[in-house]
Amino acid sequence: MTKRFKRHRQFELSLTVNDDAFLRTPRDSQRSWFLNRTVKEAYEELLELDSITPHMVRGSDQVIDLDRAEGSLDDADIMEDWQIPIMKAMAEAVVSPGAEVLEIGMGRGIASEYIQQLSPASHTIIECNDTIANEFTTWKEKFPKSDIRLIHSMWQDCLDQLGTYDSILFHTYPLSDEEFVETVVKDVTFAAHFLAVAHKLLKPGGALTYLTNEFDSLSRAHQRALFEYFSEFTLSVVRDLDIPESTRDALWVKQMLVIRVIK
Repeated sequence: MTKRFKRHRQFELSLTVNDDAFLRTPRDSQRSWFLNRTVKEAYEELLELDSITPHMVRGSDQVIDLDRAEGSLDDADIMEDWQIPIMKAMAEAVVSPGAEVLEIGMGRGIASEYIQQLSPASHTIIECNDTIANEFTTWKEKFPKSDIRLIHSMWQDCLDQLGTYDSILFHTYPLSDEEFVETVVKDVTFAAHFLAVAHKLLKPGGALTYLTNEFDSLSRAHQRALFEYFSEFTLSVVRDLDIPESTRDALWVKQMLVIRVIK
């Protein structure tokens, strides 16, 4: 049995390894290094989280209580206004003039308009919600000279209609409580189940961005998921988000990471 402890005046962190064969490295010092690092990182993460709690908004636990595929959604159901700076930052992170762009999840069309401001060569949008898809034609009239097309579908069901792209923006969301648990609560980030597909759809050198609820860094598990398919990513922070206390979203910290992943 091997034990590691880290004490603070407000908490005590301990790790007990019952199986001496677990994490058995060639030398004992290597094993100790791994165990000490794990405990130290958990200790420092708890201190960091404690430091941000005074600055959190109350919000609410996320509940999927709407038919997001077919139901009629109001603006706040689709996307709350505090997310607008994130949509802008995501578009600017991956779209450049002349890019072939794939956007998954049109929503209120906020990110779509930022994409158009960046003069892409083409703009393919996938949207599953019936009401939003029905409003696409009217929205498209704002950009009469642009090559924009809509695929009214779940992204999983229309892969055979897609080509390859310079830029992909993935900002869809879970459609049910069950999907929320499996793809958000139990996974490193909601977009994790899309990463393999994104790798196939991106051209060499192409860029992917997606929503992640992490606010200052990526977890080791998240980074490993990225490095399974990609070799490079960069992060930036959108700060001072105007998140209301009554937010229905799953983020309660007033800043958010924007991620740019390169194939």
